[in-house]
Amino acid sequence: MNDDEPGSNLADLVREVAHRSPDQAALTFGEQSLTWAQLDAAVDAAAAAFTGELDLRAGDRVAIALPNGLDFPVAYFGALRAGLTALPVNPSYTGRELSWILTDSAASALIGTGSVIDTVTGLDEPPPALRHRITAGQGLAELINSGRGKPVPAAGGGEDLAVLMYTSGTSGRPKGAMLSHRALLANLDQCASIQPAVLQTDDVVLLVVPMFHIFGLNPGLGMVARTGCSAVLMERFDPVGSLKAIQERGITNVIGAPPMFLAWSLLPELAECFSGVRLAVSGAAPLDQAAQRRLLDATGQHVFEGYGLTETAPVLSSTLMCEVPKPGSIGRELPGVELRLVDPAGRDVGDDEDDDDEDLVPGGDEPGEIVVRGQHLFSGYWPDGAGGPDSQGWWSTGDVAYRDDDGDLFLVDRIKELILVSGFNVYPREIEDVLLGHPSIEEAAVLGVDHPYTGQAVKAYVVLAEGATLTADEVEQFCARSLARFKCPTAVDFVSTLPHSATGKVAKARLREPADN
Repeated sequence: MNDDEPGSNLADLVREVAHRSPDQAALTFGEQSLTWAQLDAAVDAAAAAFTGELDLRAGDRVAIALPNGLDFPVAYFGALRAGLTALPVNPSYTGRELSWILTDSAASALIGTGSVIDTVTGLDEPPPALRHRITAGQGLAELINSGRGKPVPAAGGGEDLAVLMYTSGTSGRPKGAMLSHRALLANLDQCASIQPAVLQTDDVVLLVVPMFHIFGLNPGLGMVARTGCSAVLMERFDPVGSLKAIQERGITNVIGAPPMFLAWSLLPELAECFSGVRLAVSGAAPLDQAAQRRLLDATGQHVFEGYGLTETAPVLSSTLMCEVPKPGSIGRELPGVELRLVDPAGRDVGDDEDDDDEDLVPGGDEPGEIVVRGQHLFSGYWPDGAGGPDSQGWWSTGDVAYRDDDGDLFLVDRIKELILVSGFNVYPREIEDVLLGHPSIEEAAVLGVDHPYTGQAVKAYVVLAEGATLTADEVEQFCARSLARFKCPTAVDFVSTLPHSATGKVAKARLREPADN
């Protein structure tokens, strides 16, 4: 899509490829496959059923709590084509997590796995706005069939809300990042502007990264639709099985998260299975440098890394923009992305107050907070747009980085306390709130610690109430009733007290040093 098409709907990408290459394979999942024409027809039917059979109206939220498979893209593009808002949800979430997202978003419909539907049905307080619950598989197929041959509603686009993606917030509750059609399409344009091209029409992409995550949703599924190539979907990552699929399915492009590449780097068949891969891209979290070296030694090719956030739709920078990717670097900003490094006063790092050169590129390895501007930015947090770009269009990421003399970026730290577990955002506050709900826990603090496989893991420091006894296993099991597995502590330290600052807040900096040893 071009910038001169402000009303474009992201689902138009599917229709354009269907008109151009109707018989080309679009998506394959196991033994099932859809051509672009078949996918487009299914999306039409889903859009008609959503507005007809379900009586949903423009802007209504449709939650999609599904793993990778053919149901997800049909439901996703169908919702967008109908002018509805897609709400991707992790199907492994607990009842507590599902209840919050469905209630806060006022979702009208839920398309989920059988276990998701059962969990939501069993909630003590059902989400008040939820009118429809559709089970994936046969239930969704019947709904879609009811829309075949029916009129497809006229849909919006541009600044209309396309995706509401919940991301963990500092308040302890996930917040809905509002992504318009404009933002999602703009980031696809930015990714497509990278040269040489990231994707070509004859490429076959492996999509194991879950599409309910922004990385799998837009740089993954979205770029496949924008390019008009083919994708092989896998529901879950299996190191040996996925390597076999790469070889047998003729995969040319791999989009993955660090744990995938780490696991592959340890397998002896890596070189043979990757012989047909022309491009491998890792995102969502930093890739272990030792794994990078093993992959390069075995395959002769680099794994390129990117950096971004849900709120930026998501890609901001990539080592694909560099002459040679450097270990530990997040590359350079994409075309169309304005990126600055600023000090606490909001000045570009490396700038003197008296320097009149406004075009000065920050350098000298001085760190600063990353602030960004561009058409790819979100519209703020649900429901009122709070926390979005400022009046000048700039948005502060909360990440700190420096730029070396070549212009390549390196992440240093986060201003916020985000923990990245296998690329998924985890905020300590949410876990601490759960821990404090246990009658035997008086105080708790949560930190991220290094983990060789997931990048980081969750560690909890727990102060027990007087006379109480608990084991680490009991704490972890208690958390598992309210939190997805990746958010649960994998280590628990019982301490007599927690350090506090002068204002009474837990002084996590004093916990962090022993936690990192």
